Amino acid sequence: MSGLGAIGLGPDEEALYEVLLDRSPATLDRLAAAWPRPDLAPLLAGLEAKGLLGVTPGPPPRYTAVAPDVALDVLLLAAERELIKARERARELEEAFQERARERTPPVVVEVVTGQRAVEQRHAQIQRAARRQLRSLSKRPYFDRLGSVAAQRELLERGISSRMIYEQDFVASTGALRLIDEMIEAGQQARVLPSLPMKLYIVDDKLALLLLSHEPADAVAALVIHPSGLLEALIRLFEGFWQRALPLGLTSARNPARDDARLIALLLSGLTDEAIARQLGVGHRTAERRIAELMGRLGARTRFQAGLLAALARE
Repeated sequence: MSGLGAIGLGPDEEALYEVLLDRSPATLDRLAAAWPRPDLAPLLAGLEAKGLLGVTPGPPPRYTAVAPDVALDVLLLAAERELIKARERARELEEAFQERARERTPPVVVEVVTGQRAVEQRHAQIQRAARRQLRSLSKRPYFDRLGSVAAQRELLERGISSRMIYEQDFVASTGALRLIDEMIEAGQQARVLPSLPMKLYIVDDKLALLLLSHEPADAVAALVIHPSGLLEALIRLFEGFWQRALPLGLTSARNPARDDARLIALLLSGLTDEAIARQLGVGHRTAERRIAELMGRLGARTRFQAGLLAALARE
């Protein structure tokens, strides 16, 4: 979709409109020299129909682009009106759905979704449905990382609160800290636990997605939990885990103070010296030396105690 696709312009129409903005007024021959393709005439007709260009009779006729602040505003207002209508219709359908749900005996509390494609689709839908907050337990298997990061960024940009508890296994994996860094910098609140019992997403207080099985692909299954005692129990479970989990206050910036913050987060996550060295991008001996120095400064007897004391001192 082009940058103006949301208001009905295709990529070619947008590109030709830019040509017109640069060359107006222009004859058909001049435009053909800049747009040597057989679709010039229909594209011009489309732009004229959308109010993006005017034609001055000839000979020869001349094509003039209408100023964007006039032409595009008209299309934007029309798109906004259609969006309002669509939202009203969606609200009507949701009210009708909820009414039918209340009439069912017993009410539908759990949906079973099967198949990898269907589960991934519901995962994306549920994340986009958030209006206030998303609470997540992140463990294997991981959905498409890039897609998940993009969806999380979209939520955070919309002002949606995102709290994620990562399993230690993921934190120790290659490239994980870089992704977590990016999400924290974007506004995500991240914590870590040694292990998690399930993969879970909770949207506001109205919906949850719980992964049941993840292989083979045709046997992937998940539960969609609607408002019920079960959903309330899952929310309480998440909040209990959140209280026990350790904060991941990472930062990718390279200066001594922030490098210490990164080391503290790694110690709190319970990673081995080898994993810490790998995540810091230093040798094993260097990592051991830095851990020993931190423990010495804090008077800590264990690595975990050092991380905890350092984290408390920073609060």
